[in-house]
Amino acid sequence: MKYLIAFLSILSVGCIFTGYVMDFENSQKLIGFGVLGLFFLVFPLFAYHRWKDKDVKDYMLTKENLDKMREREGDTRR
Repeated sequence: MKYLIAFLSILSVGCIFTGYVMDFENSQKLIGFGVLGLFFLVFPLFAYHRWKDKDVKDYMLTKENLDKMREREGDTRR
């Protein structure tokens, strides 16, 4: 998965750079496909890859997590 994300991101950035540098008939389409590839392929795959083994409850502000944060804050002030 890591290599697929790296390959697609390099490919998308390459399309954007090539479309920007070279001036030919379809350069704007090449830039557009590069941007679409980044936002619809690379970013969602990257987010899935980074969050697939995480527990979402650890990052939510629930009563238990707020109590843990208050306990930690009280321990550091003493």
